[in-house]
Amino acid sequence: MTQKVSSMTGSSLFTVTAPSGAGKSSLLAALIRNDPTLRLSISHTTRPPRPGEENGREYHFTTVDDFRKRLDADEFLEYAIVHGNYYGTSKLSVLDQIGAGHDTLLEIDWQGARQIRRLFPETVSIFILPPSIAALEHRLNKRGQDSPEIIRQRIEAADEEIRHACEADYVIINTDFDLALSKLAAIVETARCRTALQAVRNRELFSQFGIVFPDSH
Repeated sequence: MTQKVSSMTGSSLFTVTAPSGAGKSSLLAALIRNDPTLRLSISHTTRPPRPGEENGREYHFTTVDDFRKRLDADEFLEYAIVHGNYYGTSKLSVLDQIGAGHDTLLEIDWQGARQIRRLFPETVSIFILPPSIAALEHRLNKRGQDSPEIIRQRIEAADEEIRHACEADYVIINTDFDLALSKLAAIVETARCRTALQAVRNRELFSQFGIVFPDSH
């Protein structure tokens, strides 16, 4: 069953997808620092934390058994197996955020983004591309969080992941971080100006101007 977001709650739902190492997490962190009204949905995952990561900040880290129990209990809007680990988006968390009128970001893989679009057709989907596979490999090596074997696996997986960029509404090529961040912020602001969303957030003004939607007669 599909659900309306903006026309009911005045909020926007965004999915942001990228291969590992493209800069997705860094861009989203900077975006939220600049615009604290945005909310980031924290996914559940069965992969182990990387150095410096904290439970409940980057992810809700859990076991395979716990994840499967939550899956059986229908607690996830979407889930996927990525690089051998489970990832899932909490249904309660996201519905609470958008229900409260918050613009919400989902940091998610292409499989999850596809599932979210089926549930919420108004979702704004964004794909972050690296300037090249060589640049992606350089970034993965530079951050020093994964073994050479894991990096090799991520590079191999990136080829398949990148093919799904054509499914997104917007594509940002992260050649320059500041430029990519400005483009990401511009997409968010553009989505906030959609007519249906503005009508919910500015009901009184629309009423004063006598703005009536064609299908409301």
